Formats: sequence, C-alpha cells, structure tokens
Amino acid sequence: MAYYSKPEYSRREVNRAGEILISDDATLAEKDNALLIINNWRTSHNFPLNTFQKRLRRTAKSINNDSLVAQRIKRLASIKLKLERFPGMNMAQIQDIGGCRAILKDVTEVDKLVNIYKHGSRGIKHKIHKEQDYIDSPKPSGYRGIHLIYKYRSDKDKDYDDMRIEIQVRTLMQHAWATAVEIVGTFIKQSLKSSQGEEDWLRFFALMGSAMAISEGKPTVPDTPDDIKQLRQEITRLANKLDVVGHLTTFRKSIEVLGGERRLSNAHYYLIELDPAAGRVIIKSYAQTQLATASADYLLLEKRIANDTRDAVLVSADSVEALKLAFPNYYLDADFFLEQLRQFTTTGQLSLF
Repeated sequence: MAYYSKPEYSRREVNRAGEILISDDATLAEKDNALLIINNWRTSHNFPLNTFQKRLRRTAKSINNDSLVAQRIKRLASIKLKLERFPGMNMAQIQDIGGCRAILKDVTEVDKLVNIYKHGSRGIKHKIHKEQDYIDSPKPSGYRGIHLIYKYRSDKDKDYDDMRIEIQVRTLMQHAWATAVEIVGTFIKQSLKSSQGEEDWLRFFALMGSAMAISEGKPTVPDTPDDIKQLRQEITRLANKLDVVGHLTTFRKSIEVLGGERRLSNAHYYLIELDPAAGRVIIKSYAQTQLATASADYLLLEKRIANDTRDAVLVSADSVEALKLAFPNYYLDADFFLEQLRQFTTTGQLSLF
C-alpha cells in the first residue's frame, strides 16, 4: 500500500483549491498551488477506488464472465467543468473523483448486479451515499445507466474515510451510446453528455437514447417520441443532416494507436492521450507500484494540453484489450453504435446479437 497517496491537505484547503481552479482572478502561483492540492486529493482516491474496483470485478464476473470492469480518476477538465456548472458545489463534494464501471450484456444482468450491491452487502462498512437510476429515469441528454455513490469506511486506515467513490453500471447498448457522445463531443469541443452543445447533435443523441431504451423495454428519454415510426423518422432526418455515419467513421479511421502498451507486461495503469488533430492515440503504461509517477505525469500532461484539442485520462484495466473495450471513446471506436443506428433507421428495431 506504500505506493498509494494519502490526503495531505484539509478539506477546507481542497475546497479552496477548487475555487481557485475556476477563478478568473487567481494568480499563476495560486493556480499552480491549487493544482498540486487537487492532484493530491484526486490521487488519494486511488486506494479506496481500487478496493471498490476489486469487489465490482468479482461481482460482475460472477454474473457474466465476459463483463468489463475498469476504473479511472476524473480528468482535471471534467472537475473544472463540474465546479463551473454547479456553483454551490465544493471540491470535496464531487462524488465521482474516483469512479469504476461495469459493463454487462443487458438490463437483466445490470439489475442482478445492482441488487447484489443493494441487498447482498452484509458486513460491508462502506455506505451507499446516493443511488441514481438513469435507466428508469433517463437524463434529458439520453444518458442511461445506474450510479451507486459510496462513502469509503475502513477499520484500519482512517485517512480515506468518507471519500466518495462512484460505481457506474451499464449495458453494452448504453455504453455504446455514451461512447458515441464522447467521441463527437471531443471533436466539436462541446460537452454533449452534459447537455451543452449544438441543438441538432443534442437532439439526435436524446432520440437515440429513446430508441435504445425501447429496445431494452425501459422508459424513453423526456421530450422524445414514444412512437417508433415518429422516432425513426426524426432520427433518420438528423442522422442524414449531421452525416453521423460519415463523421463517426472518419473519426475512427483517423486514429493510429501508438505508445507503450507492448513495453510493460505487468501494466496496471494507462495514461491515454487522444490527439484528434494529429489523428493518434498515445498510451503510456505503468506498473501498479508506479502510481505516483503516473499521477504526476497525468497532471503535467493536463497542464500541457489545457488549451488545445487534445484530451487525456489515467485509467486502469485488466489489459490493453479490455481498456479498448471499456474506454472506446479514446480510440474513437463507435462501430457498435453505428450498427445500432443502421439497424434502427432501416428496420425500426435494435438488437444486441
């Protein structure tokens, strides 16, 4: 456990650092100091996050051995955006600084996993802080999935107590939707997943969220048609207007995967840099004992790319193959989403297999 960081600052200092992060009046020195505090705070989430990820992996694999599980620490740009969108929120209140994700085949498997967490967790000291069911109550953006937010508790080490860890549970179809949204958002530099951006793109993804919800037997997205014929007509019109297939296919072809994924056989963490302008993904691999180095490199990279089109994230997965499946948006891979779009505009139906 020596390679895991511990919080070095009070929550008051962490919250102040968050205020400085979004301030237009802070000096360069204040900004740099704030980034050090924020990076220590988010890096400290790796220890409780790893605890939750291990249990999530065991549980998901017990339901479906082909399920995917991965973890990530929230990007600096995403932290900044969240603090700007919710002015009353403190840095220490952000519930998804550390997040892990399980992707299962269908809603039946999702329900099984969530039921285990809600009703089969005797003896677990970590407490559910909040549950957000975006499958039965989809977001207006079209996002669907279930979020379980926990407060970490330990009998052995109190340094991490009350840190919040978010568990996301999705179906393959819901994950395909989220991937496509992030890919388009990356290229047009708009936070579509936060309902910010061009109206036509926002409407298209809300409609596709409803099409997928209907195929899964779940409620549709607010303010979208329940009628399949009407839904199909509107999706087809926008898909043609936006050239969705052309855009996502071009994005996919523009990427060449580079980096160190073949250099480190015991890789545990991966620092992924997406450079859409150059058409490449750069991956740097780290062993589990190199977490401090990975976190420092992550912060340096985020500083370097803050004002251009590049994007970066530090994640963990079983292997590079699992990484590509769990975070396809960083490889600009929307093939599954495009297949669903083709099926629905052609037949008015969707299917996983």
